[in-house]
Amino acid sequence: MGRTPAALIAMACGIGLLLMTACGNNGLRRPAPGEIAPPTGGPRVGVILPDTATSARWAHFDQPMLQAALRQEGLTPIVQNAQGDAQKFAQIADGLLSQRVQVLIIAAPSGDAGATVEQKAEQQGVPVIDYDRLNVGGSADYYVSFDHERVGELQAQALAAALRDKPGAQVIEIGGASTDHNAMLVHGGQAETLGPHYAAGDLRLVSSRFVDGWDNQAGGQVFEQLLTANGGRVDGVLAANDGLAASVITVLQKYGLAGAVPVTGQDMTVDGLRAILQGYQSSTVFKPIQQEAGVAAKLAAALVRGDIAAADGLADQRTPDPAAGREVKSILLAPRLITRDNIKSVLGPGHVRVEEICGGELAGACRRLGIA
Repeated sequence: MGRTPAALIAMACGIGLLLMTACGNNGLRRPAPGEIAPPTGGPRVGVILPDTATSARWAHFDQPMLQAALRQEGLTPIVQNAQGDAQKFAQIADGLLSQRVQVLIIAAPSGDAGATVEQKAEQQGVPVIDYDRLNVGGSADYYVSFDHERVGELQAQALAAALRDKPGAQVIEIGGASTDHNAMLVHGGQAETLGPHYAAGDLRLVSSRFVDGWDNQAGGQVFEQLLTANGGRVDGVLAANDGLAASVITVLQKYGLAGAVPVTGQDMTVDGLRAILQGYQSSTVFKPIQQEAGVAAKLAAALVRGDIAAADGLADQRTPDPAAGREVKSILLAPRLITRDNIKSVLGPGHVRVEEICGGELAGACRRLGIA
């Protein structure tokens, strides 16, 4: 959506409900491209999401779910996306702080970018909630996310189970950005689970690489390089999320290996679920984002009210920040492994809709799994 010319705004102001978005009297500017227009009324809460390229979750799930959850708490959400650009992230944050938002909820493109914004917010007395990603070395008041070490454990357990009949199976690991604390936590969970298998020789680690910025295209290139260096041989791929898994699968298709090599994932995207139904991806990890958005909104509402006791009651866990030498008050939710066998259990309202994955060539697969 582009910026509406002043003349068009003036015309819109004379037409009923268009007043709500074009000419409200709360002084808010027109929303930028990719931003959800906030309603008028409640205290303003700024939300900055990291990108739309590395995972479909940010636009498909987080954006609308955060908007709905914040509105339900009587707050005015102003939601924007940094599109993977740290400079744009900083500019958005400056704009939100100038609009006097009372709370910031941020999922930063990098930990450094997030920590810098948190410092500015702290100087202005605006509390910050790190959403999904902890900004190591930052000063966020709270952290709402999932147990990402558990995510890595689930991925590794799924891959080990898929390869249990292949002693000495060769594994390539494609991780997320090394600058993302979550990616390191996921990798830690993977290493703890697969380390004993590698040591015992049940599995053989060909190579393990992180991918800058969770860049899916780069991830595919890295995987292809590792695959060709290993003579075109691989038995399993530990991919950190569904986006990277999709790039890996594209390469496997090129080499005639798709469907024969189990590939893990994360985020339970539409494409990830479709790949599972097609037999190309063996698993994904479901993180109930509606629940994450809901608790983030409740936490923001408590902070807007100045009710620190209520906020601390919600965030009753602690996450170490080794760079800052502190523990961050946290809400960490439980992830869940999704395979072909239980995919039916996570379809429906608030999640992926059946019609999003069961159309066309996958209709028959859905019928065989009892998905209607």
